Amino acid sequence: MKNKNEKKSGIPMAIIGLVLLVVVVGGAWYYSTMKTTTTPKANANVANAAKTPGIPVNAPVGAQPPHLAGSPTASVTIEEFADFQCGSCAAAHPTMNEIKAMYGSRIRFIFRHYPLAIAAHDKSYDAAVTAEAAGMQGKFWDMQNLLFTNQQAWSANPNYKQTWNEYAQKIGLDMAKFQDDVIGLAAKGRVNADMERGRALSVSSTPTIFLNGISVPFKDVTVSGMKALVDAELQRTSSANQTAAPKPEANQPSNK
Repeated sequence: MKNKNEKKSGIPMAIIGLVLLVVVVGGAWYYSTMKTTTTPKANANVANAAKTPGIPVNAPVGAQPPHLAGSPTASVTIEEFADFQCGSCAAAHPTMNEIKAMYGSRIRFIFRHYPLAIAAHDKSYDAAVTAEAAGMQGKFWDMQNLLFTNQQAWSANPNYKQTWNEYAQKIGLDMAKFQDDVIGLAAKGRVNADMERGRALSVSSTPTIFLNGISVPFKDVTVSGMKALVDAELQRTSSANQTAAPKPEANQPSNK
């Protein structure tokens, strides 16, 4: 009887061993299959994320407060780095004005100085300081507009500073204060702060425009191109805000 029982008990052990073998082989096959099918996709996502340009967290903040149009609390920020002696910046100026007018308080538009240190832009740093001096009397945008729209005239004029004084008179500045501010440290400090931020963001040409921290290709710096990008970003941030918003609590039955 003992030998017979031992023989019977060996059968289920064999079955258990076979089941374990199937599980091990099947598990190894599944792991191998999942590894080959999911790893490339995961690696691609990591690579794409690494290539996405953006604003470094520790980047200098630039001149404070910045020259801002629109709403300071808008979910979409356009930050432009520009040079007053840059032809492409002057060409983009009407586009930026139209975008500002089109979206109003739905966006936050920030202008930053980034005068390029090249021979053809020998007046660009002084032009930025001049705009800042006007800004100290609340007329930055007026001077910015005059400098861009009349770029070719003053850029080719040996007496360009006299021309800038005429612009200052035209927009109603206190001339004594304006001339003091042009040579003062405060205006230069604001320009330098913007330049430090631009360098930290790897700005190398102008205009460089960031839309919520993502660099906009120059080919898209048109009214239609910018509109498409801004609309998409407004929709994205709106959807994100709705998803993040806490759901209202269900009405609780009264205990009364």
